[in-house]
Amino acid sequence: MTVTDPFDLLDIDSLLSDEERQIRETVARFVTDHVRPHVADWFEAGTFPRELAPELGKLGVLGMHLEGYGCAGTSAVAYGLACLELEAGDSGLRSFVSVQGSLAMFSIWKYGSEEQRQEWLPRMAAGEAIGCFGLTEPDFGSDPANMRTRAVRDGGDWILNGSKMWITNGSIADVATVWAQTEDGIRGFLVPKDTPGFTSRTIKRKLSLRASITGELAFDDVRLPASAMLPGAAGLGAPLSCLSEARFGIVFGSVGAALDSLRTTIGYANNRVQFGRPIAAFQLTQAKLADMAVDLGTSALLAMHLGRLKDAGRLKPHQISVGKLNNVRRALAIARECRGILGGSGITLEYSPLRHANNLESVVTYEGTSEIHTLVIGQTLTGHAAYR
Repeated sequence: MTVTDPFDLLDIDSLLSDEERQIRETVARFVTDHVRPHVADWFEAGTFPRELAPELGKLGVLGMHLEGYGCAGTSAVAYGLACLELEAGDSGLRSFVSVQGSLAMFSIWKYGSEEQRQEWLPRMAAGEAIGCFGLTEPDFGSDPANMRTRAVRDGGDWILNGSKMWITNGSIADVATVWAQTEDGIRGFLVPKDTPGFTSRTIKRKLSLRASITGELAFDDVRLPASAMLPGAAGLGAPLSCLSEARFGIVFGSVGAALDSLRTTIGYANNRVQFGRPIAAFQLTQAKLADMAVDLGTSALLAMHLGRLKDAGRLKPHQISVGKLNNVRRALAIARECRGILGGSGITLEYSPLRHANNLESVVTYEGTSEIHTLVIGQTLTGHAAYR
């Protein structure tokens, strides 16, 4: 017996409902038709086509796990499977969808006023408006509690000053969810792009996530009305809960990057002839492929388990840390090993594994570094917070 796809090794599709399989297949077709023919060019040019946003809106993946306001209201597993297929295309594509839906939209959906939800969520779900999430600062990545961005009251308004760094969608966003210190602790604010004093710039010369727009946000005496504050968000727990939503998508998305790398490499190994036979027939190559397929399967099973826990309302933040730490680490190792099997061909954009590996160097860092997730798990096991 020969399986036609590495995902079939453990018959993971048998764990899915018909609706979940249909959603996965629909997103996979979109990626095949609209992304794969162009993503190498986007990566080489260091750009992400803003015009793809309405197409993703029509596909229904923007905020797809949220209820109402034009959102699809799918299960967590269905959203995860969409992330898997999007990242099989490119991490930049999944990052766009993840930041739009699980950070920008989720922050408004969970913590915003009804007026804020009505103003932004339908347009964001349709891809007519793009959002970003301003938490990370140049000097405060893993330690957001000490952010320097500050909002102070001025009569009935707020005056916002500070900067944010490494913000996906930052320079193309129509609205930013910005987190700032106030006299009442950390609060969130919605800042439209045309607000006086708010500027953004695109970060260039990246070696990773090149098919994604990364920006820096700056706020110079930005005056905001009281209605700009997210009324339900008080304290650091609010932005961290948004990050948990986005990290969940990474648990599935990283499996997609690994899956695409392995599919590409098995196809190459079966066609690349050396010493009179395909390199797939050599023991060393088969050992590498077998090890990667096992790692891929266990990562996919972990993602499915966490998805079922989330749909049951039982998923804990430390479990998401387990998923992100394990799956991104394994995906990065798979992409690197695949590049090696591809030989010299593996360093070109004709093949995806090195592009995936480069992207995963960012994914392993953002939304909680591997070190931080390791310490979250360590704290859960011991009761001691080693990073404080």
